[in-house]
Amino acid sequence: MRIAFATVGCRLNQFETDALRGKARAEGYKIVPFDAVAETYVINTCTITAEADADSRQLVRQALRRNPSALVAVTGCYAQAAPDVVAEIPGVDLVLGNAEKPELLAHIQGARKNGGARVLVGAVAGQPRTMDDYGPGIDPDRTRAFLKVQDGCNYRCSFCIVPEVRGANRSQPPERILDEIRRLHAAGFPEVVLTGIHLGTYGRDLTPPMSLSELCRRIADLDAAPRIRLSSLDPHEVKPDLIRLLAGSPRFCRHLHLPLQSGDERILRRMRRGHTAAQFRELVERLVTEVPGIAVSGDVIVGFPGEDDRAFQRTVDLLGALPIAAMHVFSYSRRPGTDAAGYPDQVPKPVKAERSRILRSLVARKAHTFRRQFLGETLEVVVLHRDGPDGLLEGLSDNYLRVWFAGDPGLRGGIARARVEQVTGRGLLGSVQGLGTAG
Repeated sequence: MRIAFATVGCRLNQFETDALRGKARAEGYKIVPFDAVAETYVINTCTITAEADADSRQLVRQALRRNPSALVAVTGCYAQAAPDVVAEIPGVDLVLGNAEKPELLAHIQGARKNGGARVLVGAVAGQPRTMDDYGPGIDPDRTRAFLKVQDGCNYRCSFCIVPEVRGANRSQPPERILDEIRRLHAAGFPEVVLTGIHLGTYGRDLTPPMSLSELCRRIADLDAAPRIRLSSLDPHEVKPDLIRLLAGSPRFCRHLHLPLQSGDERILRRMRRGHTAAQFRELVERLVTEVPGIAVSGDVIVGFPGEDDRAFQRTVDLLGALPIAAMHVFSYSRRPGTDAAGYPDQVPKPVKAERSRILRSLVARKAHTFRRQFLGETLEVVVLHRDGPDGLLEGLSDNYLRVWFAGDPGLRGGIARARVEQVTGRGLLGSVQGLGTAG
């Protein structure tokens, strides 16, 4: 049976899709691209914004256009948050929550396309849960592996529904993480991305408790391992010992993604974020001083309720003053079930659009400046499986720079040394200088 997967949302969702794809392959399914004809389509959804919900609905329609008789299974956070709404989407046959997602294949085998959706969605918020077991999760079509080490969130940001659809913080035991990293290294992955819903809270629920920094120290002490990239971390959770490890261990990528969300202190308090704009500024300045070449990226939300012109300008001023490498700019989207959705001082859509345009223009200039400093340098890059522009190989450096260069296709899936020779609007052009090191 041909089965196709699509993922909306975060890296944690991507890990879970990869794991389900690996399980399906092991059970004899033929994995095909989502734009191909399949007997079963699986859509792993996100619900962080209304746009994410719309993307998921669009994927259902795309699947049915390719094969109107296909079984369509929808899982993930949108399914968890609004199972009845998802079940009413024409053509959906199976709706699974996040707790049911690991056993998706078993549920698919018992499903039928009979004109109605079967809904299996259990509560996750407020329920005691352990880490879900997704099994091997190796996707040979992927160059970099995602490794889920944490799930859930105990915070209550006023704009976010994630705690309701993912449940409370829970962590993978360190011994299992180390075993998984060894296994991924043996499978030939040159890079592993440690991911979670709230990675910075890793280990707080374990007995005895441990920190993300302690876990990273144990990974750094492994005899052999892929290079390790950390996914998103809240600014107040980046501790001095973690910064020292990033500076001193070549195993860890010089890249941190820090959700800023706003540069205005009042808006941050209204968002119920755990950091201040001043702390963000201090952290970025410390990172670029102590970890030469580090790429600091992040997220920022424009048009949060109550954001006036002065508050927005403080965000512009903060980002303009800092040596950031990238920043994802989002327009605030009202999410039912969150406190912020009920705030009375919503920002008009045209205002949000203009502020997004201003910030994206600023971020593009900052990204170009960051890339320019590496002209003439030789970077070690993971060579991705996909081709870049004009058939060039595409490499990703540890500090998240994309470098395109001509080279032997046999380099894909490994590490190469690439000399940066030209800065473009999308990344860097260079030439291969030989093989890189791994482990």
